[in-house]
Amino acid sequence: MIRSAVRGIGSALPRRVMKNVEFESLVDTTDEWIVQRTGIRQRHIASDDETTASLGEAAARKALDDAGLTSADIDLIVLATSTPNNTFPATAVEIQDRLGMTHGFAFDMQAVCSGFVYAVNTADLHIRAGQAKRVLVIGSETFSRILDWEDRTTCVLFGDGAGAVVMEGVEGEGSLADRGVIASSLRSDGAQKDKLFVDGGPSTTGTVGHLRMQGREVFKHAVGMITDVIEDVFGRAGITAEDIGWFVPHQANKRIIDASAKKLGIAEEKVIITVDLHGNTSAASVPLALAHAVDEGKIKRGDLVLLEAMGGGFTWGAVLLRW
Repeated sequence: MIRSAVRGIGSALPRRVMKNVEFESLVDTTDEWIVQRTGIRQRHIASDDETTASLGEAAARKALDDAGLTSADIDLIVLATSTPNNTFPATAVEIQDRLGMTHGFAFDMQAVCSGFVYAVNTADLHIRAGQAKRVLVIGSETFSRILDWEDRTTCVLFGDGAGAVVMEGVEGEGSLADRGVIASSLRSDGAQKDKLFVDGGPSTTGTVGHLRMQGREVFKHAVGMITDVIEDVFGRAGITAEDIGWFVPHQANKRIIDASAKKLGIAEEKVIITVDLHGNTSAASVPLALAHAVDEGKIKRGDLVLLEAMGGGFTWGAVLLRW
């Protein structure tokens, strides 16, 4: 059978690093409070010349280089983002143009922080359906553009960045030993949309709007939703938490990550943590963490890797793959 395997990976971060202490002159908060409540110590903030498209392009080029490929080898680009360069066209087509790719097709995927997980699943479906041989999957965000910098409950949480993977169809035996995506589980619940949202849009206010969040409500739902899809993936793959090599969760809040891993029985040493370095980068969160773990020599060929994310909507999902 055909599996969708990761052939290359790359990431890109804005030049500017913003430490927690800088917020002390902006809003009523402290470095100690931010670290204690979230685990975040710094984040990257995009300058005027850095956009979702430019960061996505940079990450994509690194992923292509890592795979030993060029844009001519790619059939499809799926960009996960909630902060596109324009309302339309899709920022994915701008990245397509930036890469000099005049064939194939490209589109954006909007599932907020779950976007990359949704995009990996979508790429997998296209590959297994024979519609694409190789897919460039990107998560790129400039959330600093939609923050209310006077809202201390949200502005300290988010950052900008991009991560990308090249996924390629490879032949497998249909067993757990195969490289590539083994199982996926996606969910959403629109009844929860008012708990994490942006208060603007073309069809409502005609403005971009700002991010709004009911933090306690999000925290309350997060652990249960995360474990729900992960247990579903475990069941589909016929494995337990002990079989996992690495757990790469959405990097929103270290307390949520720790609680989820504990509830699932995933050992602490198997959990990839980058929230302290990047903050919450929404759809870029998981690929940035993946790239960081690969660069550090943690995730290696043949490892069983579990991806997970939850975001506004609510949306949530998990993907199990062998690296």
